[in-house]
Amino acid sequence: MPGRARQSATLDAFRGPRGMSIRPFAIVVVSALGLAGGAASSGTKTVPPTIRTQPTFFISGHGWGHGLGMSQYGAYGYAQHGWTYDRIVKHYYTGTTIGQAPVSRVRVLLADKAKRVTIASKLPFQVVDGAGSKHALAAGSYTVGAAFKYADPADPQAKPAPLAFPLEFRPGATAVALNGRGYRGSFRVLKLAGGKIRVVNVVGLDLYLRGVVPSEMPKTWAAEALKAQAVAARSYALSHLHAGGGFDLYPDTRDQVYLGIPHEAPSTNAAVGATAGQVVFYKGKVASTYFFSTSGGRTASVQDVYPNSPPIPYLASVPDPYDSISPYHDWGPFRFTARKLGRGLKSPGKLLDVETIAAPSGRVQSVVATGSKGEASATGSEVRAAFGLRSTWFQVGVLALGAPTAPLTYGTTAALSGIARGVSSVELQELVAGGWKPVSKLTPHGGAVAPRVKPDQSSRFRLVAGTIASDAVAVAVAPSIRLHVPAELTGFWGAVRPGTAGATVTVQRQAGSAWRPVARVKTTVQGRFTIPRSVVPGTYRARVSAKGFAPGLSKPVTV
Repeated sequence: MPGRARQSATLDAFRGPRGMSIRPFAIVVVSALGLAGGAASSGTKTVPPTIRTQPTFFISGHGWGHGLGMSQYGAYGYAQHGWTYDRIVKHYYTGTTIGQAPVSRVRVLLADKAKRVTIASKLPFQVVDGAGSKHALAAGSYTVGAAFKYADPADPQAKPAPLAFPLEFRPGATAVALNGRGYRGSFRVLKLAGGKIRVVNVVGLDLYLRGVVPSEMPKTWAAEALKAQAVAARSYALSHLHAGGGFDLYPDTRDQVYLGIPHEAPSTNAAVGATAGQVVFYKGKVASTYFFSTSGGRTASVQDVYPNSPPIPYLASVPDPYDSISPYHDWGPFRFTARKLGRGLKSPGKLLDVETIAAPSGRVQSVVATGSKGEASATGSEVRAAFGLRSTWFQVGVLALGAPTAPLTYGTTAALSGIARGVSSVELQELVAGGWKPVSKLTPHGGAVAPRVKPDQSSRFRLVAGTIASDAVAVAVAPSIRLHVPAELTGFWGAVRPGTAGATVTVQRQAGSAWRPVARVKTTVQGRFTIPRSVVPGTYRARVSAKGFAPGLSKPVTV
């Protein structure tokens, strides 16, 4: 698709109905970064590093929701900056107008495939049977199942008789309740197969919205934002009426959350009233006014979310600067091991690489996971669902650190090799007695860092970005040791750095391909050692062992 950016790397709050720009970077095959290591020596040559830790992956992103249509936090932000509801609506739904709704009543599914429900009213009400006959009901609760018998409350001698379905329970001077929750309008009860029933709330469109708007947007938000929500919710309802089944709308996120009278509030009732009957039109038809919680700074176009969809001009990507007030504007990073990420992406074998295709708005449309045994692909929406991400506007970063394969000689500098992608900076830390301490701040170049360290003894290092840390890598340090043999062949002497008492020095003589010990001694406080003895011609070396260090070897000496 033109305009898409290829990238490498990798719960809706106030969720809408049915519901930072991404920088290219690649997660490379980590093992391919390794270089061959060499043996430790007393020289100053550094040992080429090799990656030895498993990469640590993390996912961060922007926004919450599908990204299509009106951002609710963005609308709230615009309202705080003085925008009126109609201006807000027209910003998110490009090229639309606002007019009067063509429908005044909707049918909302409240219960489906139920064995029985409880319908109640605090004041007298009535039920209308399938033949259209009206029957008075006294105040109280009634259990309704696939068979409902009625006896006239005005006739003490009347015997209960079954009423023909469908039934419609109509309110009197107060609202009726279903299973303890009050709703505007009436309840239509339909009989289903298997002795089950379906309950549909038949209600005026704006009365329905009284239970929707505060369920989809906080009632305390600015009045103009609540009005924009009312217009969007009204339009969404009419543009998504279901055909068949005896109902028009679901009461949950399959359409819009509808929680009835208990959720109503004066502020949202006022927003519904102030926009009475108003809906969004595009070229004479009610628009599909999708909405969602948080955009992250830019909404998506319909083709960003559904790549195979034809363009819908009023569902275009638009800037959303005031969405920054949302706590979900940016999120993450969330840490993943290569194993967990690979399992979620169904990577064949060990996860080696993750590539994404992103739309111009940043939403990820497709993800390819490369494993040691092949590739697996998924949509951005599937990856979002697999890992519980807040949106499809995400990026996958990686941290990994490598160290020399052989010990460093004391006093020399080691060149470490790191990967730091998906972050603008990273901190190198070293493990000391008191815990992890900062060593240096690093700026990745091309997703790589190359810190140089000079540890005083064997230690561990890691890369840290915010709350995400790479696996620690061990850097072994061996003492520096020099071995001397006097010309008279009267013994051995030498020195160890750092100079500490009690280090064990073993002098070894080469015998073919093996080294055999010939003498052993402890170092003095200054790190020196002397071994008086007769020395036979041959090739010798000294090996030192000290606490906190890897074993160190001197250069061979031939006499």
